[in-house]
Amino acid sequence: MSEIRRWIRKASRKLVDCRVFTVNESTSICPRTGNEHNFFFIGTADWVNIVPITVDDEVVFVRQFRHGSEAISLEIPGGMVDPGEDPQVAAVRECLEESAYQAGSVESLGVLNPNPALFPNKLHTYVARQCEAIGEIANTSTEHTEVELVPMKDLPELLQSGAIDHALVAATLWRLLYLDAC
Repeated sequence: MSEIRRWIRKASRKLVDCRVFTVNESTSICPRTGNEHNFFFIGTADWVNIVPITVDDEVVFVRQFRHGSEAISLEIPGGMVDPGEDPQVAAVRECLEESAYQAGSVESLGVLNPNPALFPNKLHTYVARQCEAIGEIANTSTEHTEVELVPMKDLPELLQSGAIDHALVAATLWRLLYLDAC
């Protein structure tokens, strides 16, 4: 039997609002000692990732510049869930906006916790099969994506080589590969 117990959050306050996330401080009580300690966490909306697969068994990837790593990244479409929006609807929307591919049949790959040490939000993961290009990419003024089609059979090598190094994208793709193998 585990002796790990939940800490009790006594108070929480927003320190900084950065538009797409907030930096917060919480005061929590240790269940073993009763002592109070301050912690910091990043508040944000839930996120979605979707693996769009064409009828030719190619994954629709997007290349884009990422300001945190200051590098161009190979990723699957994804983004934030808008307030009140169903995560699956958000995933289909993000797919169309970032790649111009319409999601075919969509199924959940499950929910992940991006980083429980810092984030309270969830990542909802999906796969969409029978996707097809139907228009133009609809990027905002602060993003630019470019589509790259990758055969499904090439995914393990791209993941193992580090060509795909975004942890949440890799987790989603490994989950897909595992579930498809079962």
